[in-house]
Amino acid sequence: MQFTASTVSLTVDDVAASQAFFTTHLDYTVQQAADGFASLSRPDAVDVVLLVRGIQVLPPEQRDRHADGLILAFTLDGGLEEQEKRLRDAGIDITMPLREEPWGERLFQITDPNGLIIQFVEWSTPEQR
Repeated sequence: MQFTASTVSLTVDDVAASQAFFTTHLDYTVQQAADGFASLSRPDAVDVVLLVRGIQVLPPEQRDRHADGLILAFTLDGGLEEQEKRLRDAGIDITMPLREEPWGERLFQITDPNGLIIQFVEWSTPEQR
């Protein structure tokens, strides 16, 4: 088996709001879009599909679920502080300020208009701690 891509599919109330957030602030591009659906990508991250809650293409037991409790995490190779500043300067609420965990994870979180939690992570090496 060989995978050709990785995609996370998220059910939200307002596809257009999340689509605008991802394209404006996270540099995603729209690959396809229709009423209640958007497929977003960028070359260095997981693809994101946004589906409106209640969409008929999903099995009945999945239609009314909301992407809740999920954290979409992006690992950066440097520049974590700059990204936090860029997003803060753009008016994005930093819902978890930059912090460092004892195991070497440095991170902060933002939340999109549909409540999707997006986390930015940078790992320090043992000698940097």
